[in-house]
Amino acid sequence: VQEKHPECTTLKTAKQYMNEWLQMRTEEGKSPWTIHLEAKALGKLFGIDPDDKNYFQPPKRERKEITRSRVDRVRDKHFSKSNNDELIKFCKGTGLRRSELVDLRGKDLITRAEIEAEISQLEKLQEEAHDPNRERRLDMLRDTRMFQGEYFTHVRCGKGGRVRMSPIIGANAEQIIERMKNTAPEEKVWQHVSENADIHGYRAEYATEMYKAHARAIEDIPYDRVNKGTGRKFQGDVYVCRKDEAGRKLDKAAMLICSKALGHNRIEVVANNYIRGL
Repeated sequence: VQEKHPECTTLKTAKQYMNEWLQMRTEEGKSPWTIHLEAKALGKLFGIDPDDKNYFQPPKRERKEITRSRVDRVRDKHFSKSNNDELIKFCKGTGLRRSELVDLRGKDLITRAEIEAEISQLEKLQEEAHDPNRERRLDMLRDTRMFQGEYFTHVRCGKGGRVRMSPIIGANAEQIIERMKNTAPEEKVWQHVSENADIHGYRAEYATEMYKAHARAIEDIPYDRVNKGTGRKFQGDVYVCRKDEAGRKLDKAAMLICSKALGHNRIEVVANNYIRGL
């Protein structure tokens, strides 16, 4: 704006150029996800509602156009997989986000026995006096009963401030558990996490392994629902992908388990962004 409209010196006067700037970003080849994010941020800054007729209409987002963690990047050349072997294995076995990995401490290794003990304690307290915060904590702890395994990482502040317990899985689970056991309670498990590490890609591998461990064969999922229009039975627990993945079927129950482990609420996020190579 300063280059093309030097007379613009305040946010109030810059508002009129918001759509022009977003269009320029689109023409520069920025991804639809980036444009959507910037449009939302600027809309919030300038108080423009998405329903407003003057709100910039970003290009549609298509799964096939996602490039994050799908192709080689310049940063990959600056990241040694051999030197960061333990970090990579840790990420693939815990599914943590970068910020969660950075904040993880020795005390955040939790056993199933500890979780069950806390559930019992909270249930007794709830019987005496109901507390909404305690109920939310209980729901989160009960979610661990979906997962296999005996050890979990305690994510104290995930995306959106959500708390969760993520199961430690995979062939390197023992190595991960040992590292956390050998870390002092208040000490960070990882003193440094390379900015060039493909954390999202490792989370995708974690999600895919988690899905495979829990998914039923599609043909084994019962036809338990009836279409009111046609009267035909269909599989209520089967998720059918759309667009470029149209026709691919996934087990909704296994998708929910993946979603909970990753710290998401919607199963379609898992289908669109994490589960790969099935």
